[in-house]
Amino acid sequence: MSLEPFQQSKALSLGVELELQLLNTHDFDLAPYAEDMLRLLEKVPLPGSVVPEMTSSMIEISTGVCQSSSEVLGELTQIRDALVKAADKLNIAVAGGGTHPFQQWHERRIYDKPRFRELSELYGYLSKQFTIFGQHVHIGCPSADDALLMLHRMSRYIPHFIALSASSPYVQGQDTAFDSARLNSVFAFPLSGRAPFALSWSEFEQYFLKMTRTGVVKSMKDFYWDIRPKPEYGTIEIRVFDTPLTVERAAALAGYVQSLGAWFLRAQPFMPDEDDYLVYTYNRFQACRFGLEAVYVDPATGEHMPLRDHILLTMREIERDAEVMGAAAAVHLLRGSVDRAHNDSRWLREQQYEARLLAEVSRQSALRFRGSS
Repeated sequence: MSLEPFQQSKALSLGVELELQLLNTHDFDLAPYAEDMLRLLEKVPLPGSVVPEMTSSMIEISTGVCQSSSEVLGELTQIRDALVKAADKLNIAVAGGGTHPFQQWHERRIYDKPRFRELSELYGYLSKQFTIFGQHVHIGCPSADDALLMLHRMSRYIPHFIALSASSPYVQGQDTAFDSARLNSVFAFPLSGRAPFALSWSEFEQYFLKMTRTGVVKSMKDFYWDIRPKPEYGTIEIRVFDTPLTVERAAALAGYVQSLGAWFLRAQPFMPDEDDYLVYTYNRFQACRFGLEAVYVDPATGEHMPLRDHILLTMREIERDAEVMGAAAAVHLLRGSVDRAHNDSRWLREQQYEARLLAEVSRQSALRFRGSS
């Protein structure tokens, strides 16, 4: 089976997907209402799409192709408002966050769709444990080779994306001591981790052919990499973000990715190297465990520094590109978060410290998602 051709897309165009929690309004546990939500929304004209996810207590929304983070925000807001309206009719709630704080995975139901049933048969209990919630950001690349170069450059900034989006400190009623515990569930899958180091599309095609010959892989969908090429869209897809608690933060993260991409194309700041990946897993673990308090090891120099310092240095570096892309406000929003070392995981822990009840944390998250708290 050959890899499909890399389609043309506008360089630095954006698309965002968000996986969201459906909650009952009795105890704010997850509720299997995806089918009802989809039925209510199918006649509502929306800019992107709303589709089912692996289990019936989750739903995925996505924008269309956008040119700026403000356009992303406009589309996400419109979809969010329609979701909230439909949820109110069903007497349920919708929330962001990378994990639900206290749901029990064994109570989940696999959504009745052939691909989800197939994955459930292959992965067993991991499928239900995959009731986790992420944001995916697609960014348009001028060509297939440019996409691979962009992918491996972005890999240096994976710890930024994890720490800035982290919103999964609780799993099955316990504080995990991680800012992003969600990614620990992703790492359990055999085809997770990083993409192979290839800087030409022909080299990547060779890798893909070898993998399909093994029978382990049928399509790009079978790779759960942190970043993967999406040839059918002409993009790369960054998959490490926890779903933020607000659509504003989700759009800001897309703006940050776009600004980084613009800087790469304009300044060509460095050439990626296979040796970049020597510290990749360590940096990723640090960001998952400690969030904005993590240590970052510079892959080029080996220097250890606070991750916050590396993010702030990067934000200064991309300031001009953020202006050009109309993402200055997005980067400013995230910079405030870095200055205060305050991501969504910290907000969730603060709610729990005050309420001493995870159901109340979920209720507050649902209020925050709808734009009130």
